[in-house]
Amino acid sequence: MNAMTRRIIVGTTAASMALTLAACGQDSSKSSTSSNKTVGLLLPEKTSSTRYESFDKPLIESSISGLCTKCTVDYANADGDEQTQKQQFDDMLNKGVKVIILDPVNGQGTASWVDAATAKGAKVIAYDRLATGNVAAYVAYDSERAGELQGQAMLDALGSKAAGANIVMINGAEADPNAADFKAGAHKVLDGKVKKVVYEQSGEWKPNVAAQKMNEAIQKLGKDGFQAVYSANDGMSTAIIGALQSAGIKNVPVGGQDASIDAVRRVLAGEQAYTIYKPFRPETDAAANLAVYLIQGLDVTSVATTVTVSGGNRIPSTLLTPLVVTKQRVAETVIAGGLYKASDICNDQYADACSSAGIK
Repeated sequence: MNAMTRRIIVGTTAASMALTLAACGQDSSKSSTSSNKTVGLLLPEKTSSTRYESFDKPLIESSISGLCTKCTVDYANADGDEQTQKQQFDDMLNKGVKVIILDPVNGQGTASWVDAATAKGAKVIAYDRLATGNVAAYVAYDSERAGELQGQAMLDALGSKAAGANIVMINGAEADPNAADFKAGAHKVLDGKVKKVVYEQSGEWKPNVAAQKMNEAIQKLGKDGFQAVYSANDGMSTAIIGALQSAGIKNVPVGGQDASIDAVRRVLAGEQAYTIYKPFRPETDAAANLAVYLIQGLDVTSVATTVTVSGGNRIPSTLLTPLVVTKQRVAETVIAGGLYKASDICNDQYADACSSAGIK
């Protein structure tokens, strides 16, 4: 086991232990300001990203039940529809839910919801994306740092060709504050290090839109008019790589984010240059811990690690640092971190790619 592997395993375990110890012993109705022990969980996507149903939901539910035996979780997923999520939010308030973990479809459009919830004595935890309004706490990975890592990984993939490279950028949804931070972080690293960003559009977190934008860039720039493609996440990378392949364009590095299993396989096969791994458990544990503190009427500033200033509000926050996954780092990141087993990744189609990377 190398040093990087030890850091990931120890760091993740330590974070989980710290959170568990922080909330341990607090499962008592005497410390609660409400008899309602239900935590609302509202997640944004099913179709464009599989992470929420596969990882976030079960891990948050498990962590909450481990920290608070009397707590239950009321779950809903908006599947990308802002109005659906607003209705789900209102339904939870009407049922008397006092703590809601909210990963907003549109973080810029939540102020009226969140403030209405606050007026009713409910607390909202912004999860993975910052919501507007009087948010009680915020848990996420450092989005600007993630963008910086994406930009640096792109430079590394280009190597000596970076200085003369034209870049296509397909960013996330403009309504998502995280997308703006990813973009800002990537530009911070890429600007001045590559020749030029020659085409930049929002893919709206939708693979079909990303494919449309990529095809538009190809038509506008020509097959030789760009040397790399920045994609804000893996779902869009899938469509972008498909568009490049359909156009007969090869050897153009494409990056992504989220460490979806199909992206990890593409990284091993050399079809995708990198992805960004944000270990789920530290984030889900942090959200669960804050929710249990709030549902028991406790002060979350004792467990938050920093403060985020938004709209004049100072929000107790926990911001985590992501990791870059390249072919050389698959074993020491997503496998060592427990996201996937080698057997999950290395199906028949990718057996040779796994073997060449030393993954068995």
